[in-house]
Amino acid sequence: MKRLLKYLRDYKKESVLAPLFKLLEAFFELLVPLVMASIIDKGIGDLINVDRGHIVRMGLCLLTLAVVGLVSSITAQFFAAKAAVGFSTKLRQALFDHIQSLNFTNIDKAGTSTMITRMTSDINQVQSGVNMVLRLFLRSPIIVFGAMIMAFTIDVKSALIFVVAIPLLAVVVFGIMMWTMPLYKKVQAGLDKVLGITRENLTGVRVIRAFHKEEEEEGRFRDYTEALARSQIFVGKISAVMNPVTYVIVNGAIIALIYTGAIQVNIGNLTQGQVVAIINYMSQILVELVKLANLIVTITKALACADRVAGVFEIQNDPWLRAEGAVSHDGEKASKEQKAGENALTDPVPYLQFDHVSLTYAGAGAPTLHGIDFTINKGETVGVIGGTGSGKTSLVNMIPGFYPATEGTVRLKGKDIRLMPEEELRSLVGVVPQKAVLFKGTIRSNLQWGKADATEDEMWQAIDRAQAREVVEGKKDGLDAQIAQNGKNLSGGQRQRLTIARALVRRPELLILDDSASALDYATDARLRTALRQLDGDVTTFIVSQRASSILHADKIIVMDDGAVAGMGTHEELLGGCEVYQEIYYSQYPEERPKSQGAPKMASENPAEKGGR
Repeated sequence: MKRLLKYLRDYKKESVLAPLFKLLEAFFELLVPLVMASIIDKGIGDLINVDRGHIVRMGLCLLTLAVVGLVSSITAQFFAAKAAVGFSTKLRQALFDHIQSLNFTNIDKAGTSTMITRMTSDINQVQSGVNMVLRLFLRSPIIVFGAMIMAFTIDVKSALIFVVAIPLLAVVVFGIMMWTMPLYKKVQAGLDKVLGITRENLTGVRVIRAFHKEEEEEGRFRDYTEALARSQIFVGKISAVMNPVTYVIVNGAIIALIYTGAIQVNIGNLTQGQVVAIINYMSQILVELVKLANLIVTITKALACADRVAGVFEIQNDPWLRAEGAVSHDGEKASKEQKAGENALTDPVPYLQFDHVSLTYAGAGAPTLHGIDFTINKGETVGVIGGTGSGKTSLVNMIPGFYPATEGTVRLKGKDIRLMPEEELRSLVGVVPQKAVLFKGTIRSNLQWGKADATEDEMWQAIDRAQAREVVEGKKDGLDAQIAQNGKNLSGGQRQRLTIARALVRRPELLILDDSASALDYATDARLRTALRQLDGDVTTFIVSQRASSILHADKIIVMDDGAVAGMGTHEELLGGCEVYQEIYYSQYPEERPKSQGAPKMASENPAEKGGR
């Protein structure tokens, strides 16, 4: 929680004024029993000599105390709410910015549902905690101890009952707090699971219905929610014990006060008004301790949630380079020795180079990629093909630095991409991911993700090259047509073409198409490949595909098999000497298989059917 308090810095004034006004309200509240004692003793007296003037004056005094207390309370609430809401706004923005800065490895490790819970439910709980602390954390103790002190000023013997009651109440309140804090953490973890399964079911609702798994998923969701409910009921029962126990202690103390007070009145040491004042102070303590108990529950939840939010901030990207003199991927310049080494190069530098690269995902038992070694020249079109799980996507994801190499080096224009500022690296690369993702808004706003200041001519040029003109012109509002979240109001092929247009509008030096034409028909796919070959500025293009037809005319074809490069060359070269490529190609074009090679292998032996990532 201490780490998060820095987001209150801009609200120091509100954080000070809110408790001060609450203390002012508490001060006026402590005066009320004394005024009531005065009305009873001096105003009413013995019911014969009633001083009506004194009663009116004291009544007006009570009214004044009530009005001033109300104004103080409202003012305190205003400042507390302003500080708490401002704090949560800054915290939520900081958390979002931090999540955006994490690499794919850390995001995969933390999980999407966890991140969403931290940014919504957890921060809301922390906001409530801050609000309650500013309002009540000082007020309640001041009322409790102030009432005890005021009781001592009236009668020491009666006030000793407070000395016994208050420690008992403190033991109950703080004991329950220490018991429930870890339980609330478990409740929040259960909420993570419920949110995770909810998100999974909502995103996969079409698949669930297609396979008629509604009842099964309903049962699974019911199990998670019932487990969460059991956890919440259990911790709720423990928290619920607090109120009756505190009531028993306080009411027992009131009984003792009435008994002691009656004796003191009988012997003439106390007046009736003073006894009523002491009982009122005990009642005030009861009310404040109930508030304090609820405050403790809220603080307990807030602290548990604050720890979870702080845990996300503790997730940091590991330094990309561990060698002495190297720098992490934060935009710093390379060391002098590295600069000197780069300046010493006399041979032409390849545009892109994978130098004995390996990649192991966090938590994976074995490397996904190993021993990747090749060079690509500027302007070349490179096809990447292989069976499912052979490592095609992992390979191209390393080029823009989504995942850092665990061994070896990836160089772009002669520079280790780990030494390049992220902004510079990403500005050179245009990526069309395997899963076409569009954001809620218009077609224009989605294209502007590629280039914020793109003109309409640039947009239409990218749309034409992506073979998406019919998609845009088919919409009533053209570029201003609305796109639903994730492009749900478009077909798969339409989404893919618009995501390709989004990448093309920025005119990247290096374009990566990660199986991004899988939903296109063969004619559209052919026109798209023709348009890509005609791109201006010697664009280096990577085309990842399971279709051999999509990469036949590439300058180089990289054949992936089980995380390694099984072959590299042109179509003709690979067809003549790479068995993996031959099996993939002839499985799609069986009529071209030479009779001498016999029938194709079984599906389980076909590289195009291998499982894995």
